[in-house]
Amino acid sequence: MPVANGNASPKISVVVPVYKVQGYLRACLDSILSQSFEDFEIVAIDDHSPDACGRILDEYAALDSRVIPVHLEENQGIGKARDAGALKSRGEYILFLDSDDTLADGALQAIADRLEVTGDPDILLLNHVRTYWNNRVQASAAGELLASAGTDVFTALERPDFLTMFAVVWNRAYRREFYVGNNFVFTDGIYEDALMVYKTMLTAERIAATDHVCVEYRQRRQGNSMRTPGRKHFGIFQQYARLFEFLDQHPEAEPVRALLFERAASHYLFTLAREDRIVPKDRAEFFKLAAASYKRYKPKGFVLPEGSQGVRFQLLERGSYTAYAAVTAAGNTRRQVIQRATKVKTKLGKTAYNRLYRLHLRRPVDENLAVYAAYWNRGVACNPAAIYRKAKELAPDVHGVWVVRRDMVESVPAGVDYVVANSPRYWEVMARAKYLVNNVNFPNDIIKRPEQVFLQTHHGTPLKQMGIDQQKYPAAAKNMSFAKMLERADKWDLSLTSNQHSTENWERVYPCAFEAIEFGYPRNDVFFRTDGDDVLRIRRELGIEDGKTAILYCPTVRDYQKGYVPRIDLERFCSELGPDFVVLVRTHYFYGADPRLEALQERGLIKDVSTYPVVEDLCLAADALITDYSSIMFDYACLDRPIVTYADDWEVYRKARGVYFDILSGQPGETPGATATDEDQLIEVFRSGAWNGSKAAELRAAFRERFVQFDDGNAAERVVRRLFLGRQEATPAVLPLDERTPAPAPGALAQARIPRQPTGEHGLIDA
Repeated sequence: MPVANGNASPKISVVVPVYKVQGYLRACLDSILSQSFEDFEIVAIDDHSPDACGRILDEYAALDSRVIPVHLEENQGIGKARDAGALKSRGEYILFLDSDDTLADGALQAIADRLEVTGDPDILLLNHVRTYWNNRVQASAAGELLASAGTDVFTALERPDFLTMFAVVWNRAYRREFYVGNNFVFTDGIYEDALMVYKTMLTAERIAATDHVCVEYRQRRQGNSMRTPGRKHFGIFQQYARLFEFLDQHPEAEPVRALLFERAASHYLFTLAREDRIVPKDRAEFFKLAAASYKRYKPKGFVLPEGSQGVRFQLLERGSYTAYAAVTAAGNTRRQVIQRATKVKTKLGKTAYNRLYRLHLRRPVDENLAVYAAYWNRGVACNPAAIYRKAKELAPDVHGVWVVRRDMVESVPAGVDYVVANSPRYWEVMARAKYLVNNVNFPNDIIKRPEQVFLQTHHGTPLKQMGIDQQKYPAAAKNMSFAKMLERADKWDLSLTSNQHSTENWERVYPCAFEAIEFGYPRNDVFFRTDGDDVLRIRRELGIEDGKTAILYCPTVRDYQKGYVPRIDLERFCSELGPDFVVLVRTHYFYGADPRLEALQERGLIKDVSTYPVVEDLCLAADALITDYSSIMFDYACLDRPIVTYADDWEVYRKARGVYFDILSGQPGETPGATATDEDQLIEVFRSGAWNGSKAAELRAAFRERFVQFDDGNAAERVVRRLFLGRQEATPAVLPLDERTPAPAPGALAQARIPRQPTGEHGLIDA
């Protein structure tokens, strides 16, 4: 990456206040660092963020000296964070950028070019677009206005129409000498942007504009402070009171008083109408304060705006909330009629079981009942299974019930309570369970009650793009309703992750209001709690002869193909490797039995373990893993055994499905070991010994450092203590990576034949 001159002042300082945006921060920083114009610095203010934001900033700073992180010792709010960044900045111009937004391509070059043409104005106004989670992009309302300025330089009194622009500080660049020299600082509380915008605009002697889209303003579905209801929104009145005090002190600004008053009153009404800002019980009080502000600051001779807005202004002046509420209700009548009609239609379509479900929803929640499910009710498996077993040990008062499909009933272990999906008891336990644990989502028709707690455990670390990121990839997005997907994710209370990479991505691709818990994957505990005797026992049960090297081959599903398509000529592969190797083949669970694999197994060439119920056992038995894009690689890395990436369709897969990093790059932290992109290379990897060589070991160590972050054998206990026993229960701290002891590799056992002592119970879980 380019490195700025440490002594020279950059042209532009991008000031980024950072707080609880770990899922968006990398995209923000990358959008700046990838700009073609390179004469800039990033002053990133970690406003004592409780998540990983501070670590991310330090990571970027270590790679590029233009990133200057500042860590505040206590949270001070976005305004004070911006103040700290402005004082720390060295650039000729300051550009404020919120850390969940991004710069558009070519933004900094466009800014620099316009600054040069307009002779370094005090303020340069910028264009922006709004971007939504569903990839919709909306142009700003100010595009034509900005274009009309051309290369003119003006004041706000000369062009008051520019005071009607969206009043935020990130759609303008400030000359640092002008900004700092006038001692501009943000006030406490939200709506601080409006006050800063109007004060700086009225102070500036030279203003210019560009209609180049510079900022991509992210419309976050959840997590935006402006879209969180509460009393903090009452701070708008204090901010505008400060503005009118400023106008009183600057009589030269009198010509725009009426315009700014209209902006203030419109802002009050806009805020009042938003249910995500003012809750119903506070609306009358908010209206009363808005009316008082209206009467106090209304300029003489003020002319009402036309249309319905003028009517609402009149109601503000009268102070009649009853009349205002009536007018607002009348405007919503048609929408309410449509909603009621939809509810009636939905109600008429309910089945008898749904009616039974709604009866159970009226009963109290059972504080000692937990419902578990995994892989769309395929049986007792994965992270939920490990949590279930640990809960029986540590929280025996909590009764666990599994939801399974009718065709999977025979797979349920003896002694495990279960219900068949959509049976009468199913509706009862779903309505009354205090705890809901799943590694996917429950169906759309399940209503999550406020008293219930839903733990989403997930079932892998994302290499392929997930959630709303899939919208860009037709092969992944076919037949998927992303709106419905997010409605299901809205039900999550807790999201379990095994590494920071997952935490960041889940937060961004499922923009909902859950809390991330970084405890590790319980299904991986077994990799640290299995002794040598168990490893040998599993190998014997699988029929693996002593002295043979077992290779587990686990390809993942292809969204762009129908059905299982072999990617290796397994007959040739086994023949080339020779009799000292045995290949265990496990296809993705989406596929059924494959006659080609059955035939190869009958001939003794491979072992088809596609239906083997415990994938962790297969990992424990294997000396090495061959996979492509399957998340099993992240779990297998816990064992610190060789991983070979075989990706013969990398370019097709990457374009059809999308990935978060290049697993073939050979870069530490991305590639887990040796790689091959065709069958000949794969055979050579094993013939040459590269699969288990020193280079592969170095890559594996870096991969484990990044992804085996919270898995240490104690994940299930951490989850159970947090979920069932409450925060007050002490949870085991995550062990440092070098203090964890994975299960011994079969090769080492063959040499030593001295199994280590068991450290815990062997859990039978599936992935």
